[in-house]
Amino acid sequence: MPSSHQALISAAELKGLLAQGQAPLLIDVSFDLGETDAGERAYRAAHLPGAHYLHLDRDLSGAKTGRNGRHPLPAPEAWARCLSNLGVRAGQQVVAYDAQGGMYAARLWWLLRWVGHAEVAVLDGGLQAWVAAGGAVADTVSPAANPSVFQTGPSLVAQIDADHLQAQLGRVRLIDARAPERFRGDVEPLDAKAGHIPGASNRLFKNNLQADGTFKPAARLREEFLSLLGPFSAEQTVHQCGSGVTACHNLLAMMHAGLPGAQLYPGSWSEWSSTPGRPLAQG
Repeated sequence: MPSSHQALISAAELKGLLAQGQAPLLIDVSFDLGETDAGERAYRAAHLPGAHYLHLDRDLSGAKTGRNGRHPLPAPEAWARCLSNLGVRAGQQVVAYDAQGGMYAARLWWLLRWVGHAEVAVLDGGLQAWVAAGGAVADTVSPAANPSVFQTGPSLVAQIDADHLQAQLGRVRLIDARAPERFRGDVEPLDAKAGHIPGASNRLFKNNLQADGTFKPAARLREEFLSLLGPFSAEQTVHQCGSGVTACHNLLAMMHAGLPGAQLYPGSWSEWSSTPGRPLAQG
């Protein structure tokens, strides 16, 4: 078994760590874009014992300007304060989970790697897999952690901004994680304009999962992503979605598949479509 988990951790592996007295820091990031307090309510009703809660809008995102997308990255210093308040320490194993197939846990996974913390994994299958494996749940808010002084380190992930992406269109493999109907521009329930960035390919993040909500085997994901990438390498690949959240799910799937190094466009469609003059495509 590896000394740390840096992509996925199964419910059985997590139970093994706990049985050995190696308790990781557990963070619940369950959320609902349509009802933004639903995830926190669900956490209070049932969560992994000892888990803390982080909110997508309050904790995992920064201030919105109207031009930087719906879930801009938090300021590094604000994110470091949040991690300090949680008691995150260098080298400490963190396990992120949700009840939505990992779509929000993957964002937390990426954000921790963004500030140099490698020891973070997503609970494969989330809360549902934990319960199915016989794991206990708690309905009382976990006591506040002993604060730490979290120091940001060199980023372990790659990102690209809108201007550089526009200049690179056609020279990178751009993958959009949104639902096909939003990608095509048939509907747009969240952002100002419908469609997608020209040249993008569509891979709904849910295609990374099996029927039980766990990730597909690494070999299968590798085959699927290599087929999608074609002549492009992982490092020549850019992931985006509506607001930079579910794109992280595709990044996590690629890492699980042994294809690290792809870039995130954090602003994604919500930023791109709100900027006058950016090229748009439909169909």
